[in-house]
Amino acid sequence: MKTNESALDRALRAGVGVLALILGIVVGAGSVPGIILLVVAAILLVTAAVGFCPIYRILGMATNRTTP
Repeated sequence: MKTNESALDRALRAGVGVLALILGIVVGAGSVPGIILLVVAAILLVTAAVGFCPIYRILGMATNRTTP
């Protein structure tokens, strides 16, 4: 599995993921909006940590310069 995210993409995903995590906790982890925010946060933080986005692979795109 090659990385398909640039450093900027990964940083933005991590920042938005942390924000979604905080909002999910503030809204309430047991409420539907809170659960949705926590799931979004988890997806963003995992893809930022790994550097791979499955949706980019499906669409045949990449934000880093090393992947054709």
